[in-house]
Amino acid sequence: MFLNIALMAGGTEALAEKLTQLLHGLPPIAVVFIISMIPILELRGGLIAASILNIPMWEAIGACIIGNILPIPFILLFIEKILDWMEGCKVGWMRKLAVWLKERGTGKKAEKIRKYEFLGLLLFVGIPLPGTGAWTGSLIASLLHVSRKKSVPAIFLGLILATVIMCLISYGGIQAIIDLF
Repeated sequence: MFLNIALMAGGTEALAEKLTQLLHGLPPIAVVFIISMIPILELRGGLIAASILNIPMWEAIGACIIGNILPIPFILLFIEKILDWMEGCKVGWMRKLAVWLKERGTGKKAEKIRKYEFLGLLLFVGIPLPGTGAWTGSLIASLLHVSRKKSVPAIFLGLILATVIMCLISYGGIQAIIDLF
């Protein structure tokens, strides 16, 4: 419910702000690290939280990248087995979630990844739009059986691209470029 309310109230930024408040009391860099590990928010939310907490950009980047990349090997290795188990589970919401995740991981967005594999996955993870990122990219790569030799570097490079874009947005780089002209 908290997630739905925050998403309706303004998306990633609102959710990052709420979680920053909720995690108040932890060291600010730990807040950024934790937010970067959360699906939906990931690196985008971590950098937004870092800018809210006035953490220097270079310090925030390390925490965000490590926080966002940490769950990825587990997703690539285990998500199919976990989703299969959830589908066979007697708990209704778990079955529905597993079906939804499998559909999401093999749906329209996945077709471009299937077609272009490395480049598709890199751009999917790297362009910070709602519903994209390292978590979803890893899910798609796993469900489409993209080789780890392609998927791991593509996800990591996509994360670097997303970092550059989000630093420009979160730390005012775009405004600085506009002010030059």
